[in-house]
Amino acid sequence: MSWDYASGILILSGINLMTVLGLSLLTGFTGMFSFGHAGFMAIGAYIAAMVTMKADMSFLPEFLSWAKFYIALAAGGLGAMIVSLVIGRLTLNLKGDYFCIATLGFGEAIRLILDNVQYFGGARGLSGIETVGTTTLLNVVIINIIAIFVLVCIIRSRHGRNMVAIREEELAAQTIGIDVFKYKMTALAISALYAGISGGLMAHYLGYVQPIMFKMVKSTEMTIIVIFGGLGSVSGSVVGTILLTFLPEILRSFYNWRLVIYGASVILIMITRPQGLMGGREISIKNTVRFIRRRMTKIKEEVKS
Repeated sequence: MSWDYASGILILSGINLMTVLGLSLLTGFTGMFSFGHAGFMAIGAYIAAMVTMKADMSFLPEFLSWAKFYIALAAGGLGAMIVSLVIGRLTLNLKGDYFCIATLGFGEAIRLILDNVQYFGGARGLSGIETVGTTTLLNVVIINIIAIFVLVCIIRSRHGRNMVAIREEELAAQTIGIDVFKYKMTALAISALYAGISGGLMAHYLGYVQPIMFKMVKSTEMTIIVIFGGLGSVSGSVVGTILLTFLPEILRSFYNWRLVIYGASVILIMITRPQGLMGGREISIKNTVRFIRRRMTKIKEEVKS
């Protein structure tokens, strides 16, 4: 496996990770399942592409020409966030499966709208998006690190604890004075922001976008990664994204059977470890040292016996 090929998969992993991190906050920490995040990715991808291709950035000095890419990503993320606020206002009062169905319908509606609006290229999509010096491995890693840091700060704050309280027992959280609707809206908005940035990264990596890239299967894939890594674990989201992005490529030599083996592998792991890979735990120096100590103690006890 050449470095160019491996770095390409790492870039795709980083692109997927942005959406998965947002879904981790929404699903893993707030307890709201969404099957429409491909719609937010599509909004981010198209807005970022339009900014790069058609926006006049002549006011930027030459040494800041690289900033155009980040402005496009920010526009895509903010566009997805604004749409999420509208959708959230209409759907967040729905309970349980009804919210999932509403987000699923939203994702498909966005795809069909883009499919039929010729200004955005219709079914053919947009091509000729700038790729040189945009979604590079370095840029993706930097954006991922910032996104993980921000997410961890949110989770460890009072607001994050309130979101976890809503996940555990919504009625009890409301009884003790937590504004359930506000925190659900916040989680959805941040999640959409991350998905929009992910879509912008994808558009500038591939050089084109088409509505067919954002079908319901894409949303399902992202949700599966969150569950696979472990609900309520940022580390699990990172590990799960890398594993499930690399696995189909590792199995590529099996050609027609690779997706069958991929699906069977995911099912096997979910059956043997239903709590996910990390099971709500996080990878940290403190937890690693604690794990090593437990293992050393167990080995010593086995030696003595």
